[in-house]
Amino acid sequence: MSEHKQIVVVGGGITGLSTAYYLQKEIQENQLPYQVHLLEASDRLGGMIHTEQRDGFTIERGPDSLLARKQSAFRLIEEVGLQDNVVPVSTGKSYVLSKNKLHAIPQGAFMGIPTQVRPFIFSSLFSPIGKLRAAGDFVKKSSDPQEDQSLGGFFRHRLGDEVVENLIEPLLSGIYSGDIDQLSLMATFPNFYKLEQEHGSVVKGLQKVVPKRKKTEKRPPVFKTLNTGLGSLVDAVAAKLERGTVRMNTAVDHIEKKGEMYHLLLNNGEVVKADSIVITSPHYKAQRMLTQYDFMKPLQEMPATSVANVALAFDQTAIEQDINGSGFVVSRTSDYRITACTWTHKKWPHTTPEGKALMRAYVGKPNDQEIVEKSDEEIIDIVMQDLNKIMNISTRPQFAVITRWHNSRAQYTVGHKQRMEHITESMKQALPGVYLAGASYNGLGVPDCIDQGEEAVQKVLGYLG
Repeated sequence: MSEHKQIVVVGGGITGLSTAYYLQKEIQENQLPYQVHLLEASDRLGGMIHTEQRDGFTIERGPDSLLARKQSAFRLIEEVGLQDNVVPVSTGKSYVLSKNKLHAIPQGAFMGIPTQVRPFIFSSLFSPIGKLRAAGDFVKKSSDPQEDQSLGGFFRHRLGDEVVENLIEPLLSGIYSGDIDQLSLMATFPNFYKLEQEHGSVVKGLQKVVPKRKKTEKRPPVFKTLNTGLGSLVDAVAAKLERGTVRMNTAVDHIEKKGEMYHLLLNNGEVVKADSIVITSPHYKAQRMLTQYDFMKPLQEMPATSVANVALAFDQTAIEQDINGSGFVVSRTSDYRITACTWTHKKWPHTTPEGKALMRAYVGKPNDQEIVEKSDEEIIDIVMQDLNKIMNISTRPQFAVITRWHNSRAQYTVGHKQRMEHITESMKQALPGVYLAGASYNGLGVPDCIDQGEEAVQKVLGYLG
């Protein structure tokens, strides 16, 4: 038996990779007597981050960008020497597709919430009554304190149905691929609740905290990415891990506590022993590994939605009505099956060869899950039909890359934070040294996952002491 304490990271998505990387960094810098093992069930690392190079195109099959204001992803990029590959979004103009027309998102809107009066008043997205109703946020008082409520309910109360359905809902539910009338406010955007409680109005609160800029001042980019594709971050982190750290095609079936140690039963019948474990797998897999604990049950009941994204490559001449912008989201009151479309060749010019166009459409609304199971041809037909209503594309795509993500979007429904707090406390008692981190638990963007990985590292080191 090795005198080194054994740390096992379950799952090789960006959470698991960053956890393993930062653990090894701490171990090396402080000469700690620990060893790290990463177990990945599939034959590739990166989880939802997956870049494909094809015919000169860089195609993201998962996330395509990083929020510029969240620093953890850029710290990791610097750690692995990719900082020179960071590029800002090329165009910041985005649209909402509503009533068969593209409407520019009003200037000064923060996550769909208007912070400037003039662009909002002149926006074609809302009727005069809708604008008047939204102005009610200024005169309404703070609502009574609540432990949690739905994201949709909160904004409908403050700004009215029209602003929610035409702007806030397509933007926010796009992030979570969920129904905002079911999603938890406190698990997704607790800052909006805090602003409303402190300032009596979400809009007034945002006006105080969002930095004001002179008209001549250039707005910093909201998004950045890597010109080599986000998959290059996965490769670079994996390359930094010590040889022999990662085992692919190795799923964990069950975890048992045996005295001070944990036994992980693998799908091949083998048992791996660990002093501490970080589980970065999706919630339903984590629950299956620990079925003997009733406090894990809420994870089994936690819903997850499926989505598909459809990358379409064209000759630039095929697009008769090209629009200058990064893309659009679709108002849910519209009769479209796509939920959004990115004009990738405009948003990220490095992805597309000269004279070509690349678009990425998304399907899989919470009430339209069956589309994800359709054949590639059927999905391409549906997407092309929708795009042609507004863009006049004269030919079929040169090629299409369809990526289906089954049960990939954990739904943080009302009460999520409280359920996670209960699970975390129960694990502390029954499973000391075992931690959950990843998109199912406390934020699903790439930086949120890296944050959770860094946090898990500190917990493991604190536990092993």
